[in-house]
Amino acid sequence: MIDSKRRAGLIGFMQGKASGKNVLLLFVLTMAVYLLMLLVTIPRVQNYAPDTALFDLSPAGYSHSQAMTLLESLGHDGRQLYLFPQLALDFVYPGLFAICFSLMLVWVYSKRVRSDSKVLYLAVLPALGGLFDYIENILIIRMITTFPDVTKGLVSAASGSTLLKSAFSTVSFLLLILGFALLLKRHPMTSPQVETQSRPKGQQGSGGND
Repeated sequence: MIDSKRRAGLIGFMQGKASGKNVLLLFVLTMAVYLLMLLVTIPRVQNYAPDTALFDLSPAGYSHSQAMTLLESLGHDGRQLYLFPQLALDFVYPGLFAICFSLMLVWVYSKRVRSDSKVLYLAVLPALGGLFDYIENILIIRMITTFPDVTKGLVSAASGSTLLKSAFSTVSFLLLILGFALLLKRHPMTSPQVETQSRPKGQQGSGGND
């Protein structure tokens, strides 16, 4: 376990790196890889098994029979395409996601809480999502390369990793949305007319009647 001093040091380091420029750059890069998978590589693999959801797209997990059905439906070519380029890209994305969303959480919540607040420890959640994404990918590779001799234990471990990855990623998204909502609430947008009306009478302009 990481002790409190190391956690505090890690959060402090992240606060130093969580500038608006860094967060924006990482977000663009992360979304570029994500969209490349979502719009290009995943559909190419899915074409080989159009009636069965891929492991990556099964947030509630999957059974041994579902895994075997998918692997068989993909065929040799589909399984090879799953290995490359899809899983190759999916070894880039979890790291980007973990770093990007952890820094984004630190950046947005640092504007509402003290620098030593334990709320900032929420930044560990995207890192856990990325970790379980890597474990999921390794186990998917194992299922593909050992097919048709895929054990129930292997599928169960892969399914559990998929479920945990999805859970941590979803919570990270929700916390980020909440953080931005709180930030907008603190800095509401007001029209110039409202601002003018709210000024004291003596500050509304020096012009008198002509």
